[in-house]
Amino acid sequence: MPTSILMPALSLTMEEGTLARWHVAKGDRINPGDVIAEVETDKATMELEAAERGTIGQLLVPEGTEGVRVNAPIATLLAEGEQAVDPAPVASPASTPSPSAPAPEPAASETRVLASPLARRMARDSEIDLGTISGSGPHGRIVKADVEAHPVTQPAPVAAPQATPTSTPVAAPPAAFTDRPSEEMPLDGMRKTIAARLTAAKQTIPHFYLRRDVHLDELLALREQLNRDLAAQDLKLSVNDFVIRAVAKALQQCPDCNAIWAGDRILKLKRSDVSVAVAIDGGLITPVLRDADLKSLSALSREMKDLAARARDRKLMPAEYDGGSLTISNLGMMGVESFDAIINPPQSAILAVGAATRRPVVGSDGALEAATVMSLTLSVDHRMIDGALGAQLLAAVVHNLEAPLMMIV
Repeated sequence: MPTSILMPALSLTMEEGTLARWHVAKGDRINPGDVIAEVETDKATMELEAAERGTIGQLLVPEGTEGVRVNAPIATLLAEGEQAVDPAPVASPASTPSPSAPAPEPAASETRVLASPLARRMARDSEIDLGTISGSGPHGRIVKADVEAHPVTQPAPVAAPQATPTSTPVAAPPAAFTDRPSEEMPLDGMRKTIAARLTAAKQTIPHFYLRRDVHLDELLALREQLNRDLAAQDLKLSVNDFVIRAVAKALQQCPDCNAIWAGDRILKLKRSDVSVAVAIDGGLITPVLRDADLKSLSALSREMKDLAARARDRKLMPAEYDGGSLTISNLGMMGVESFDAIINPPQSAILAVGAATRRPVVGSDGALEAATVMSLTLSVDHRMIDGALGAQLLAAVVHNLEAPLMMIV
């Protein structure tokens, strides 16, 4: 009897995904470890590898199908000597093919093109045939740079297709906007997930907010000195690197805050796993710096740069953005002086970091002087952390930033 190949759960929170591309066709023999498809989640494009040896009996879900539920059959696998049985294709909620027009399977020549998931997505979006591109990667694999260098031929104008009725009702715009020029922007998987998770966060998590200013002049002087010494290593520390280190250390100083909400209990973490919000096309992602309390400033800086770069290319693995007990969201580099951030469940808190600005302050001797000041706002889940405990955590972060030498010893 044919074995079903199921839509995998590529992260702890994944409920559905997009079957972006097949790398195999009906009748192809596969071995464990062979890449058979590309699956897009709300945050990344990942290659699906075969777990067993056999022959592809049927592709049940067409390429580009959105909303394929986790554990739904997407293909069948035949053992040695088994005959293919052609079941009806499995329709996803988001894309229902006509029963009179079964989905075409990719030609064998297409499945033999070696290309990275990002390169395939870019080529598909630009309507470029991968077969016309020469790959510069290992074994002729097509990479992002190859697609970017390929000239794009503009297609001839075609008549817009007629809208296909769906069973999902589409909300009409408010009456005041019906006669206004506008452009509809369909929600992609990432935006749907962000909307659902943050709406749930504000509805179910009792947020409260704590605010503190931190004086950065000593930190900036130390950063300038360290960057001069690190120039030969091609490394430049940012203020955000110091914030990550300060938060990682503060979570160890206030261990009751280093926790996540686990439904019927609170799970306290031993090490400091710090998430950092990174803006990408269409949304944001929060890669996790694991064991951040055990890492030096330079190690954190290198790891953060690598995670941010791969996040923007959507090359992160789920294990690299799932987890963490606290997120840092820094809009200071965009000139925002202060803001309130929404907690990313099941985490206990999120730290909003504003811009460092020169302000007049009263010195220890009572005289007015100028100082570089940065505003921090800690959003806290009151189910796990009470006011006094949250204040201790924020005070520890401020102390670490204002005594930066203690963070590098």
